[in-house]
Amino acid sequence: MEGLIGGASIFVILFILFGAIMILYLVPVNLWITALFSGVRVNLFSDLVGMRLRRVPPIRIVRPLITAHKAGIFVNISHLEAHFLAGGHVEQVINALISADKANINLSFEQATAIDLAGRDVFEAVQLSVNPRVINTPPISAIASDGIQLRAVARVTVRANIERLVGGAGEETIIARVGEGIVSTIGSSASYADVLEHPDAISQMVLATGLDSGTAFEILSIDIADVDVGENIGAKLQTDQAEADLQVARAKAEERRAMAVAHEQEMYAAMQAQHARVIKAEAQVPKALAEAFRNGQLLGKST
Repeated sequence: MEGLIGGASIFVILFILFGAIMILYLVPVNLWITALFSGVRVNLFSDLVGMRLRRVPPIRIVRPLITAHKAGIFVNISHLEAHFLAGGHVEQVINALISADKANINLSFEQATAIDLAGRDVFEAVQLSVNPRVINTPPISAIASDGIQLRAVARVTVRANIERLVGGAGEETIIARVGEGIVSTIGSSASYADVLEHPDAISQMVLATGLDSGTAFEILSIDIADVDVGENIGAKLQTDQAEADLQVARAKAEERRAMAVAHEQEMYAAMQAQHARVIKAEAQVPKALAEAFRNGQLLGKST
């Protein structure tokens, strides 16, 4: 009997411990106390327990909420939870809002969450708005009007455009457009010497074409870092053209020679055929004479 009572007591104790653990898990009292002493009003049951039931880790919402409150940015806890359920990064959004506020950049919570859900790092975008980035283009080859090849390397200084981050093109588009502008500018130059003498003209002409239109960046400057002289493409093309013309002339000469040989062979065949006909005709003469002799046509008439 005592054993049954002892076993029942242990079972009750384990049940109480399990219940206490479940209550502490469902009711994050420590997090609620932390938020309370941080000046953030969070309802223990409707907010924190509700998050548990909605499978949202309360700490992923409350900690960024406390950080935002301490930085003087007030956001709604339900909006943070909705953004988390949508697959967003709550902590990055809050850090971006704080950075934008300190840098006097106009960034709303709706903009930040839209940028985050679009797949861009909103915190990095705000940092890029404050600290511009330099993009180095690969060597871009272009040919001036005199046929000389030039290889140019440009440094493009850009900063993020918060208004166009959602739906705007990325760095690859910037590099492609700058390359296209460099090729067009060098190609319109009368001589490669003009490009080497005034490389800043490339930057001015390329920058004036509005390359950042439709992109997520604003181009601040385009600097030509290096210009190297390559091959004389014009002379090479002329040489290749002359070689091609020579090959064509040789082919035509060979065609004429083949036609002459064929004509000669045709004439020889015709002469051979004519000679065969003459021989055949000559072979018919004795036969005709014999036939005439037999018929008495070769004998004189009797008087």
